[in-house]
Amino acid sequence: MSIHPGAGGTESQDWAQILMRMYTRWAERKGYKVEIVDLLPGEEAGIKSVTITISGLYAYGYLKAEAGVHRLVRISPFDANRRRHTSFAAVLVYPEIDEDIKIDIKEDELRIDTFRASGAGGQHVNKTSSAVRITHIPTEIVVTCQNERSQHKNRAMAMKILRARLYALKKKEQDQKLEEFIGEKKEIAWGNQIRSYILHPYRLIKDHRTGYETGNVEAVLDGEIDEFIRQYLLMKKETREIHT
Repeated sequence: MSIHPGAGGTESQDWAQILMRMYTRWAERKGYKVEIVDLLPGEEAGIKSVTITISGLYAYGYLKAEAGVHRLVRISPFDANRRRHTSFAAVLVYPEIDEDIKIDIKEDELRIDTFRASGAGGQHVNKTSSAVRITHIPTEIVVTCQNERSQHKNRAMAMKILRARLYALKKKEQDQKLEEFIGEKKEIAWGNQIRSYILHPYRLIKDHRTGYETGNVEAVLDGEIDEFIRQYLLMKKETREIHT
């Protein structure tokens, strides 16, 4: 899972961090293993981007329901005039690919850069250039990993994530071809939010795909998102049944 804030500086970066905590709390309740692969902190607060792996039974099957743009409306804690702000953050979800699924990655199509890790990590962080950035030139997909101490482990993790993203790209292309027959095609883009989290002037979280909503804002932001996921999966199941 990767989370990226939209335009808006500190406000959106803080929203991205709130979402990261929400998914981390959800995963912990499920007994899933959560690992931060790459995190770029914001200057004042929040995060500029984060990539985490969530490992456990049906983790991708559940979390694919969360992919899209999430919108927050609240009184900004960073605004001295206490004005209402709207923030966006994109959540991207990719499955980890089994080794027996063929994703052809040619070495001459990769640009691999190494650099010193940044951020928290103790005495070993900035001693060596262990962090790895891999650019897949044909698709311009960039993957960074700086979680492990060894360059070899970071490269292996980055390649695993790259394989997942290339698989997701191929699957998206296939889905788009299928949608030409089904007649439904939706882009994940800024402003095309899947869910709104309203904290002011009233308190409500609403999923725009399923229509499901709840006023229990604190519980949802603390990771209680199962009903949103369930409603989405039921909707997708009904859609498949209609077109089969």
